[in-house]
Amino acid sequence: MPKIEQLLEGFAHFRETYFEKDTALFEQLSTQGQKPSTLLISCSDSRVDPAILFGVEPGELFVVRNVANLVPPYEPDNRLHGTSSAIEFAVRDLKVSQIIILGHSNCGGIHALCNHMKGAVSEREFIERWVSIAADAVKPHVDQSPQHAEQAAIRASVQNLKTFPWIAERVVSGDLTLHGWWFDLAAGELSVVSEERACP
Repeated sequence: MPKIEQLLEGFAHFRETYFEKDTALFEQLSTQGQKPSTLLISCSDSRVDPAILFGVEPGELFVVRNVANLVPPYEPDNRLHGTSSAIEFAVRDLKVSQIIILGHSNCGGIHALCNHMKGAVSEREFIERWVSIAADAVKPHVDQSPQHAEQAAIRASVQNLKTFPWIAERVVSGDLTLHGWWFDLAAGELSVVSEERACP
């Protein structure tokens, strides 16, 4: 597990072997801003790093990470909406052309949701309410293998994306596609569990 010193050494290594070898890229990113084509919503889990999984360069992915890679439904009220605000910026300002929900095996957030639905009492203040976003989708799969619940939650998040009117409009027009993917940590395999495109 890295300590502060290790992280600082890692940054020095990045400077020497990455930044200084491609200063043109970072000059472009710093002066011209970002123009990613993809919004990727993934879990906060330390084992699932999107940049490492997909081998992307800085500026290529706009990444939102939260517990269990969940998307809440469209709720424009006075409450705080971190994930929704990031989605709004990516779609309405950066004009991404695709959104990917990336779930994974052994997800602690979905595990917590299933345990709660089985009657377990949680001592956490925020997690239980957050993961309840996927409760309706996960409920039929609580007694099945965790993979079924995890993939059901991914599909629910893809459906929730379409409750945002400016996302639904772009899907219908063909300017935006929605994808749900599931990564198997043990097998190192990626599965497509949902795909939403405009009707031909």
